[in-house]
Amino acid sequence: MGGYPLLARWTSDFDQFTDGKWWYVIKDTPFDISQLKAKRRYEINKGKKNFEVRRIDPKNYKDELLQIQIRAYSAWPEKYRPTVDAESFQRSIDDWTEQQVYGAFYVATNECCGYALLKEEQGFVAFHVLRVKPEYEHFSINAAIIAKICEDYNDKLSNGFYINDGERAIRHETAFQDYLEKYFQFRKAFCSLNIVYRPWMKFAVSVLYPFRNKINKESKYGSLVYSVLWMEEIRRKQFKK
Repeated sequence: MGGYPLLARWTSDFDQFTDGKWWYVIKDTPFDISQLKAKRRYEINKGKKNFEVRRIDPKNYKDELLQIQIRAYSAWPEKYRPTVDAESFQRSIDDWTEQQVYGAFYVATNECCGYALLKEEQGFVAFHVLRVKPEYEHFSINAAIIAKICEDYNDKLSNGFYINDGERAIRHETAFQDYLEKYFQFRKAFCSLNIVYRPWMKFAVSVLYPFRNKINKESKYGSLVYSVLWMEEIRRKQFKK
């Protein structure tokens, strides 16, 4: 089945709507902590007090990044939890040379407790990965990392550049994009979702579509089928009122 795509999916009309069912979450204005509610300012300042966040050369922190990855996944719900292959993960770090990597170091011990991985593209930077050791979350490590990234890009955010956290999640629940909107002034950039299928796949989707709410989305293959049918539902309904 390798190299034989069943469907093609793309988006169009980026940021052309004020509402919709498909979106990217982006930040295209400078970060201004003074505009936030007091509770949110407190959480961000707490993180900045507890962690030094800086860009790092990931090759110098392979063991630390591996442990962060393992600890981060341990807190995921079991149905979504990936298995970490230590050797493959550490080899993959050698390919991060064209990406921006941030490390978060706990001030009290100088331990590296989290990292973020971003890649700059033409006109934006893509937020690919954020992983932290869950036991440090109550010290506001996530807020510290994101605040540092926003601050580093503030000058560019004033000149048509944006930070892109990606599309609406489809395979598992996440509150991260809501967090970015509430705490860091990210917003939804609405767009059109387009999907085309191979002929037999189109037939399968049309047959299964009426039963989409009865599919066991927790099973291995049910999750994939449910995701395709859920996107198909969005595609069909995105412009209907």
